[in-house]
Amino acid sequence: MNENNALPAETGGTEITRFNALRHGVLSRYTVLPWESADEYQTLVAALIAEHRPQGPTEEHLVEELAGVLWRKRRLRLAEAAAHRRGLEESFSSYRKTGRAALAHLTKDGESLDVGEAVRITPVDAEEEIRDLDDDEAMTRRALDMLGSRANDAYEAALAELREDTQGWWADRLKVKPDELEEDEEPATADVEGLRRFLEGKVLAWFDERREEIARRPLVRDQAFGESLDPEKLERLGRYEVHLDRKLERMLAMLLRLKDLRQGTVAG
Repeated sequence: MNENNALPAETGGTEITRFNALRHGVLSRYTVLPWESADEYQTLVAALIAEHRPQGPTEEHLVEELAGVLWRKRRLRLAEAAAHRRGLEESFSSYRKTGRAALAHLTKDGESLDVGEAVRITPVDAEEEIRDLDDDEAMTRRALDMLGSRANDAYEAALAELREDTQGWWADRLKVKPDELEEDEEPATADVEGLRRFLEGKVLAWFDERREEIARRPLVRDQAFGESLDPEKLERLGRYEVHLDRKLERMLAMLLRLKDLRQGTVAG
């Protein structure tokens, strides 16, 4: 092997940079897009050079072609992930009715489900939410027990026991005017009976609904991920990948053939 064509003993740091600068670069300026990492591409080329040890411009060209194909396959993976993210974002839109579709086998209701929340929430967050819900319900039930104690300050004591957000909800209910009430809905009254109706009819029911929503999140999440898949886009990407794979096979076969011929000549 000609000394000038030998791979440096050290293939890291400045040695890679020096070797790459000497032995390749004809295609790389057109392969790496402005927003891509030239250093990552150079690392890929250096690894292929270390593996195949090309000699002469033809073998060097084939190695760089291999790098270009592998780089485009990497880009293809990014395109596939981007297509899924775009589809996932679209599944969050209310017009897609993703939540309703996810629960079609259970109920027609599902419009109120937050698809983005179902997708983004982590198991740890979900566990914390359940604990918070349990604590909130426990406080509400203690308040209901106080309302049944017949103490003179039962209303005030029960109200003080509630969480701040529940107190705010009750305050808002008290401000609702009679003509703003729904059919068959009684006006809220700032007394024991009024607060009991609110806690039993509104707050406890909300706890049940919230737990049901949390339990159904996996169905909504799976539906959203499924809808994010666009078969037409993925089919086009798949065809392009097949083209790249075939090109990769051809380039590698040509490179190995040239190496075999060269080594055979040397042996002869």
